Amino acid sequence: MPHDPRPSSPSPPDLAHPRPGSGEGSRTPLIAFAWLWVGAPLAYGLYELVRKATQLFTG
Repeated sequence: MPHDPRPSSPSPPDLAHPRPGSGEGSRTPLIAFAWLWVGAPLAYGLYELVRKATQLFTG
């Protein structure tokens, strides 16, 4: 088997498992708050959409 002369590219960083001490763990509360900030109104809007669509089609 011939040797490939091209240099191998470095593997991409594992973003799901940051290195200890990289500071990524301190953002967990901020990320949770951001998901709630967007997700709560979105969930309420979808609930109201389904509720009003049901009223529209059932009479």
